[in-house]
Amino acid sequence: MTMSPLLDSSIRRAAPALLALALAACSSPETGENEAAPASSLPSPSASAAAAPTPSGSEPAPPAPKVFAPLPPLPEEELYPDTIEEQREALFRRMVSMLHVTDEQMAAVRAIFQRSSVLGQGNPKVTKYPMTRKECREARNTAGGFEQDEPACGAPFMTPIYDALAGEKEADARVCIDRYEFPGIPCEHPITGPSAKEAAELCAAIGKRLCDAHEWEGACAGAVHAPEVEYSFGKARKESKDLHNRDREIVWAYGREKDHSKCATKSRKTKGCTSSGWKRCGTNTFPAGSFPECKSSFGVYDQHGNVAEHMNLPLRPEEMTSRGGTGQTEMKGSWFIFSDFEAHPDDCRWRAPDWHGTRVTDPNSHGNYHLGFRCCKSTGK
Repeated sequence: MTMSPLLDSSIRRAAPALLALALAACSSPETGENEAAPASSLPSPSASAAAAPTPSGSEPAPPAPKVFAPLPPLPEEELYPDTIEEQREALFRRMVSMLHVTDEQMAAVRAIFQRSSVLGQGNPKVTKYPMTRKECREARNTAGGFEQDEPACGAPFMTPIYDALAGEKEADARVCIDRYEFPGIPCEHPITGPSAKEAAELCAAIGKRLCDAHEWEGACAGAVHAPEVEYSFGKARKESKDLHNRDREIVWAYGREKDHSKCATKSRKTKGCTSSGWKRCGTNTFPAGSFPECKSSFGVYDQHGNVAEHMNLPLRPEEMTSRGGTGQTEMKGSWFIFSDFEAHPDDCRWRAPDWHGTRVTDPNSHGNYHLGFRCCKSTGK
């Protein structure tokens, strides 16, 4: 694994000031087929902002201030192996140490990885990370540290999410979401390459589930509205998506004005990565949580930039993962070159077309070198 040249010192001191996501070349990591997202036909956030008031016309009350503390060094945080096999083993050791997964859970995770030739943190032969784990951790610690765990979630590095606009409080939260992209560890590089099916399986392997679209959107926007408000159940996907996007609130995790510089959007594509594919396209991500300003009021990081994320899109109530089902695939967020190539809107509540639409459980569901995921977990309320 090689590192990119040193960043400008002033940028490094600010540590989190880069990010990028673009979906121009979205194809299967195995085939490398070029299936570009039709960016020119998509509505721009600015064009529809005037027609998209917040559901209540007011701002949600911010959650209570969180307790921050320094993060000690991650296990083997300076190790960047040259093979995917060694990369995976080092990742598994950090997962055991940081997430406290059981032997049974780790065995399930290993089995999913072993079925894939590309699942990991990028092809070590071509990936160049713009920031290391150690640099991320040191910069975040200097800036105040990391949010401490929430007892209500029953798992490390998760946070409760709810609808303050509807009068809910943190104690009412029915769901928690990972603060960081999977594996959900601060200052760890996100996993990429999973199909939607593999993403759902990995969440289940560690006692979580793939988030429903409205949960991810609400975690980003600061208010998780009721499913009946957020979905047009019973309608075709395109009609449902169009209705949602037409009336949606326009907001980013960090505020109401788009600013890609706040997030991990200023990395680079690998030279020669003209379409897509694991062999020639490096997963040039930042460690998760590198950009302190790129977070929602709930403290959820990197929902813009770094990697795009698989999500579950239910077309009927029984297809919600929060109700034990699965629906259609959907991509959320943006990725690590988005400052240079804004391929589509990436505001919190925007829903993407079905560029690679399948059932989440389809063995042939899409995966890519800049596509990851994060998990949710029901609280039982």
